[in-house]
Amino acid sequence: MHRVVALIRPPQSTFELACAAQVFGIERPGLPTRYTFSVCTERPGPVATHAGYDMLVTDGLDALDRADTVVVPGWLPTAEPPSPAVVRALRRAHSGGARVVSICTGAFALAHAGLLDGRRATTHWALATEFAARFPHVRLDQDVLYVDHGDVATSAGAGAGFDLCMHLVRGDHGAQYAAHIARTMVMPPHREGGQLQYSAPPHPAQIDGTLAPLLEWITGRLGEPVGIESMAAHAGVSARTLARRFADQLGTSPGQWLLTQRITTARDLLESSDLPLDAIARRVGLSSATNLRRRFLSTLGTTPGAYRRAFLAVRGPIPAGGVDVARQVPERR
Repeated sequence: MHRVVALIRPPQSTFELACAAQVFGIERPGLPTRYTFSVCTERPGPVATHAGYDMLVTDGLDALDRADTVVVPGWLPTAEPPSPAVVRALRRAHSGGARVVSICTGAFALAHAGLLDGRRATTHWALATEFAARFPHVRLDQDVLYVDHGDVATSAGAGAGFDLCMHLVRGDHGAQYAAHIARTMVMPPHREGGQLQYSAPPHPAQIDGTLAPLLEWITGRLGEPVGIESMAAHAGVSARTLARRFADQLGTSPGQWLLTQRITTARDLLESSDLPLDAIARRVGLSSATNLRRRFLSTLGTTPGAYRRAFLAVRGPIPAGGVDVARQVPERR
């Protein structure tokens, strides 16, 4: 039995804690129980939460010595570093072989303990500047949902805590076990992409007009040879101005955004239909199966065929008629 222990502190965010508790702490009918879940704190007793109630926590820091995985589900306020006792407990657990995991602002605690020095890590995009300034020896990656080194792992914002926990379960017990848990929570086994899509525009004061009408126009024409010049012409701006607006509002270039939409639509068709690759390529504006394979591989690190097979392994065969609206996302390659 794999022992998961969450280290909390007042005032505790209940959502981040719930991410770990829901994945590791629930017994599910028809699924073997592989984890135990418990909570500890530096000073056992009532622990205040941001939800307006106190939690009664009876275990102290010595519980971390018995953990196989330690989860730090947020660390607020971030300006307050962990005490020397907490730092020692985290380091002792890690050196003893425990996997140490942070959710959202929990990365601050791991960084204070020195567990992220010289490594890639992530945290909530809104705290990236503060984190980078405070921990220059950590290689912060702002555009991922999580980073996993095996012994240490960090997730982005609170919701990405689910993504990281599901990733850990998938690594521990396989895609089928993780998919069963995901179905009980009515969520996909994993999400693709990073957190830039959720972050605020970096320079809102510099945004010159909205891209929404243009994006709607483009998505209705993915099967057509839409290029940057035609996008700029439709928006009534120069290609340079268009590129600046995309960078300000979406954090990417027009060409990369267009490719992402084409790949996303291709994934939907691979998951929900039995269309041949050539037909899918034409529908999304990638011209041929060869081009689809090349773009798919460079973007997602897998081929369309492998992606479809992985999806079918989780969800089952496509029914007669070709489309199944009860779609799941395939496991991470």
